[in-house]
Amino acid sequence: MRQAIRRRLPQLQLAPAVAVLLVFFVIPLAMTFMWGFWPRTQFWMEPGFTLEAYNTFFSTGRVDVYLKSLRLSVISVILSLVLGYPVAYFVGRRLPEDVAFGLLFVFVLPFIISSVIRTLSWRFLLGRQGIINQTLVGIGIVNEPLDWLLFSEFSVILGLVTASLPFVIFPVWLSIRTIDDSLLEASADLGARPLTTFRRVTLPLSLPGVFAASIFVFVTAFGETAIPELLGGSGFSTVGTSITSVLGVLNYPLAAAISSISIATMLVLLGLWAYFFDLNNLVSMGGGS
Repeated sequence: MRQAIRRRLPQLQLAPAVAVLLVFFVIPLAMTFMWGFWPRTQFWMEPGFTLEAYNTFFSTGRVDVYLKSLRLSVISVILSLVLGYPVAYFVGRRLPEDVAFGLLFVFVLPFIISSVIRTLSWRFLLGRQGIINQTLVGIGIVNEPLDWLLFSEFSVILGLVTASLPFVIFPVWLSIRTIDDSLLEASADLGARPLTTFRRVTLPLSLPGVFAASIFVFVTAFGETAIPELLGGSGFSTVGTSITSVLGVLNYPLAAAISSISIATMLVLLGLWAYFFDLNNLVSMGGGS
């Protein structure tokens, strides 16, 4: 009896985590998917099966909104990696560990402030009377304030990128930090230049962190609502704002359908992640040194 319990001990230890995942993740997602097929009533919905919500999604401009959200998310991922990877590389390979931890803490500090307040600060900076426009006019670079700095795709992407940078820096830093120094030394001993070592050793070994960062940034940008509403203006629509507006008119099946399509998009990305990368590599990054 004791031996049987010992053999099952790992499964028993995982049971609470599995139960929490089932109750707070799997079941709500399954219900959301199911609700997308239920007929709409005046104030709620009723059990049944209909494709009305999906027909509404594909026959209206919401497909264009979905594609625009995909495009904005991909752009945010690319720009976040371009800006965040050099920072993560510098912190992980060029700074002493105590200084690196202090700098990483600095990157986290802005996130103790509400995301709404951080986003609103961009409105004061990018507006026609904001610091940036007034500076450009004052030094003669432009003759009048630039309208496209605010309430545009530029401002939305800027907000998404700045909000996502820590999600790039931390996983990439973890992956770079765990690269064995002997591999870099061996590459140098074989006559490889620093750029060649980076391209053939450092970059490939940091790809799990890069892909993890890409997933984090994409998911954050794809479902964001506050940044598009505050920096894009009232007419700027994304998947997140579409779901909010649909819920405002009590069209719960359509909101569930849009959410299900968004979730399916995320699952496809996670499937690609699992296919191209060993997930154990990312899990083990935090245990190395």
